Amino acid sequence: MAQIHLLLQGKGGVGKSFIAATLAQYKMTKGQKPLCIDTDPINSTFEGYKALGVKRLEIMQNNEIDPRNFDQLIELVAPSTDDVIIDNGASSFVQLTHYLITNQVPELLFGMGHEMVVHTVITGGQAQDDTVNGFVQLACQFPDKALFVVWLNPYWGPIEQNGKNFEQMKAYITNKDRVSAIVHIPDLKKETFGYDLNIMLQKRLTFDEAIGMDSLTIMARQRLTIIKNQLFEQLDITKVL
Repeated sequence: MAQIHLLLQGKGGVGKSFIAATLAQYKMTKGQKPLCIDTDPINSTFEGYKALGVKRLEIMQNNEIDPRNFDQLIELVAPSTDDVIIDNGASSFVQLTHYLITNQVPELLFGMGHEMVVHTVITGGQAQDDTVNGFVQLACQFPDKALFVVWLNPYWGPIEQNGKNFEQMKAYITNKDRVSAIVHIPDLKKETFGYDLNIMLQKRLTFDEAIGMDSLTIMARQRLTIIKNQLFEQLDITKVL
């Protein structure tokens, strides 16, 4: 019936909401109307994208999953014929992952004819080990029918370990059969492309909203167009989407 896209990673500030928003925009360019849901208990960044019509759901209570609120999430997702994009926060990563697995939620959704796609982020820099470990945890815990898309975000530094890139790391080699696609977020120069993208993200604007703003310089809009095209071209060849 629909693809259920889950944004999951145990490290905060690695770009999950940006990926959720990018994915939603991509789906919309294909004529789809994705159901967008923000379950981040602390930073409801995804909800801030008004053009995407994101619904906010509080699924945590006293640092635990609230079963009744979680039930509301499933009630929204289960009957959907449109793809669903769920952005979850790092602070509820462990609890939500455990709850999904122990309550056999993936199997429930599979039985309804849905497809589950787990999106996770790997970054360079200090968060690299944490994000790689987060990917391994997810790959080990989710059932085989769950599909995985790994997004590589080099904003904080190159993604490498002892001279090896992600696809040469043991974590990937061991779990590569679980990965349906790898998306490379462009390595953006912070003073130009990165600066323009950060301004867009701070204002919670979609690419099209920002590109259409006369208040931005012509070259800023051109750089955002290039970033959008680079990402969407990769998604075009990502068969799982």
